Amino acid sequence: MNLIFPAIISFILTAISVPFTITLAKKAKLIDNPKIRPHPAHTQQRIVPRAGGLAIFLGLAITTLLFMPLGKTVTAILISTLLLLIVGLFDDKYHNFSPYLRLLAQFIAAAIIVLGGVSVKFITNPFGGIIFFESIPLLPQILTLIWIVWVMNMINWSKGVDGQMPGIITVAAIILGLLSLKLNISNDPGQIMVAKLSFITAASAFAFLLFNWHPAKIFPGFSGSAVSGFMIAVLAILSGGKLATAGLVLLIPATDFAYTFFRRILEGKSPVWGDRGHLHHKMLKAGLSHQQIALFYILGSAILGAAALSLSSQGKLFAAILVGIVIFGGILWLHFFGELQKRPAPDNG
Repeated sequence: MNLIFPAIISFILTAISVPFTITLAKKAKLIDNPKIRPHPAHTQQRIVPRAGGLAIFLGLAITTLLFMPLGKTVTAILISTLLLLIVGLFDDKYHNFSPYLRLLAQFIAAAIIVLGGVSVKFITNPFGGIIFFESIPLLPQILTLIWIVWVMNMINWSKGVDGQMPGIITVAAIILGLLSLKLNISNDPGQIMVAKLSFITAASAFAFLLFNWHPAKIFPGFSGSAVSGFMIAVLAILSGGKLATAGLVLLIPATDFAYTFFRRILEGKSPVWGDRGHLHHKMLKAGLSHQQIALFYILGSAILGAAALSLSSQGKLFAAILVGIVIFGGILWLHFFGELQKRPAPDNG
């Protein structure tokens, strides 16, 4: 009950906040209008309110203040997510907001959590033992910055179709919460708090998912993806440095991120400027619907998450390599042969 009740409150608060956010977004013109805000990554031509990060933040922040002790780490989380929310709302408002300023805000938010005492001090060696980073000055802090910013951008690049991003976050947060409970062999109150924060995050994302399912009544915007991605990145560290578990759960968006990042560089483009080359764009082009693509990401993350909870570190590594190759092959297939997958129209014979 100590874990379920805060999650219920988080769900209710987020669900209540979404209609308020929709009204506010319309009045403040925080909307996604393809005619006045053209973007190559748009997947539909409807006018939809953005700023979904406000509802997600309110659900998370208020519930956290109600049920979590306001220590150094929690305070840093709240300050970082507030910063990401503010920058995200500016991005929703102004059509020409620089992606480099967004990246700077992400690094600042990550730096705040590092100053709050959160860092990647070790990882499990899949071939035995533990690799510690504390012997090298500043290495844990640098790795933490890279990890958090990477996860935020990976999640931001995985919000192209309705239901995709909040679905991924819901599954990832639940898996990290279950992992904390699994690791709580000695009844460690720290892991109980991480599990509680994970389920609060999952409940907030699930409440938002109900409004973001196709046809979406609201989009997450940069604020929604940044706040959600930040929480998953931090929870992965707090749950005992289980970055491999989070990485396996997020393997589909991670593979797409890597492919898109290097593809843009090879094409002579900046990796931070959007295009229509993501996996979800290719799946749409092949004829799949928003619902089908979102379910693919959600079910894929759930299956990989279940595997992550049961596999050893070595098993996670081999699973990540094998599944990553399959996903990468699928992306290449859709890139070159995606048009062949389209269903012919009824009058095409």
